[in-house]
Amino acid sequence: MAALLIPRRNRGMRTRLGCLSHKSDSYNDFTAILPDKPNRALNLQFVCLFLSFRRLSTEEATRWADSFDVLLSHKYGLAAFRAFLKTEFSEENLEFWLACEDFKKTRSATKLASKAQRIFEEFIDVQAPREVNIDFQTRELTRRNMQEPSLSCFDQAQGKVHSLMEKDSYPRFLRSKIYTDLLSQTQRRLS
Repeated sequence: MAALLIPRRNRGMRTRLGCLSHKSDSYNDFTAILPDKPNRALNLQFVCLFLSFRRLSTEEATRWADSFDVLLSHKYGLAAFRAFLKTEFSEENLEFWLACEDFKKTRSATKLASKAQRIFEEFIDVQAPREVNIDFQTRELTRRNMQEPSLSCFDQAQGKVHSLMEKDSYPRFLRSKIYTDLLSQTQRRLS
């Protein structure tokens, strides 16, 4: 009944707060990992993220430092990296890479062209809403590939974005407070 009284715009907040009420850990246990700037919605996302990592072992989290691909292949690693990229306002790189991975699984020829167009307009086109940082030659090659979309039409752009994240964002993630605090939390849980 109370849910009916909450205005529609506040239901998202209720959902985020709901994840806290279902966990035994308190909000105060995670204050160290929250961003310095007061952003309640982002803070709640971080709390929910780290509360969901309760089953993560220290060994799993430590393996993320072995390679960028190990990090991307682990669901919690991917979630932690996404949270880190959000703090740097560069999550479009990961979102593009994931969209390309999903695109490569497309089996329907009719869906292939529409998916390719959507990815191009969202991430590659100049002034795209979530434009990724790629060089002019890669952008133009991808534009030409769009004339006859195939499962490999984004390969070069995806490779450039993967390389950028691996060389730039990934090392910063490994040094970030998000990752080091996550490791500390998993180790403390074992004590």
